[in-house]
Amino acid sequence: MTTADTAESSEPADSRVHDRVHEVAPQLIALSERLHANPELGWQEHQAAEWTADVLAAHGFEVTRQYLGFPTAIRAVVGTGRHRIGLMAEYDALPGLGHACGHNIITATSVGAAIALAEVATERDLTVEVYGTPAEEGGGGKIELLKKGAFAGLDLAMMAHPSPVDSAEARPYAVSHSHVSYHGKSAHAAAYPHRGVNANDAFVVAQVSIGLLRQQLPAGTRVHGLQTRGGEAPNAIPETTEGRWYVRAETLDDLQDLQERVERCFEAGALATGAELRISPESEPYSEFRTDERALELYVKHARALGRTFDAPPEQATMNRASTDMGNVSQVVPAIHPYIGLGCFPASNHQPEFAAHCVGEAANRAITDGAIALALTAIDYIAESGRS
Repeated sequence: MTTADTAESSEPADSRVHDRVHEVAPQLIALSERLHANPELGWQEHQAAEWTADVLAAHGFEVTRQYLGFPTAIRAVVGTGRHRIGLMAEYDALPGLGHACGHNIITATSVGAAIALAEVATERDLTVEVYGTPAEEGGGGKIELLKKGAFAGLDLAMMAHPSPVDSAEARPYAVSHSHVSYHGKSAHAAAYPHRGVNANDAFVVAQVSIGLLRQQLPAGTRVHGLQTRGGEAPNAIPETTEGRWYVRAETLDDLQDLQERVERCFEAGALATGAELRISPESEPYSEFRTDERALELYVKHARALGRTFDAPPEQATMNRASTDMGNVSQVVPAIHPYIGLGCFPASNHQPEFAAHCVGEAANRAITDGAIALALTAIDYIAESGRS
């Protein structure tokens, strides 16, 4: 059935959205499973971007590959209406963990919602847009797209993120991602240790300082990271060490103050050992999330109608405290970022056990439920007074 055909259909939009999502569900599930089986890291999602673009092109979307010059970003558009709906597709995986954050489900859900909305685009005066956004896991792909003008003018931006349980409102931390390195001087650790400058000791001092700082940190903050290079040989004073560190706070303003305090801990390591310190951002900071409350109410209504519940104990719904570059999008256009449950607690995001749950019956239901709920949310949101 084409968009033109459905423009004159007397069948309610809700029914057509349900029918269309279930009609294309095998293709959505196949896309999700293909992404899950072939994980790619941020900025390297070449297959994922192509496969996502191919599905959308097959359903009549006009697809721009390598969108805005980014090799693994895409934009797919259908309709020419006044009201612009943006659906976000994230498809990067985690190092060593694959799709342990369920980005394969996010992509399939957004594609499904967009295909369903295409059925009513003409009669609802919609332009439906899907954005394939690279490198959400620390690379800030959406931020880089924003800087080049992506998402501007959207009436509503949406995505649904898998989680152990359903949780409606995104409350992510603002976060900075830093690469930290020390450069000292190598020397024989037994014969000439006094001639060396130990870059690994600098890291030890910094981590002890951060550990002590935690007692004075306000609630709602996080500091965590890992050392990725500690030296080359046990009988050589480590000359170069490296690590990756994340600092999280409730808002960007809070983050700036906390970031400065954490950096002073790293400076302590350099001062104590004489090693040279370098701190460089891996991306621009991710923002806190600004939720469009009415859109979220509509999403919850439609999700409940599909049998979704939002009454899990708070300790099972902590995924909504993670960080996302969708927060930066929400500062520019109205947005929602609900979490859709796989019913797999205590398995949770960024665990191998969670990756295993991101394919299968529960994952497939999350794709179809999420696609239907997002599509119906967009239809109702635009139809409300002042938007039509």
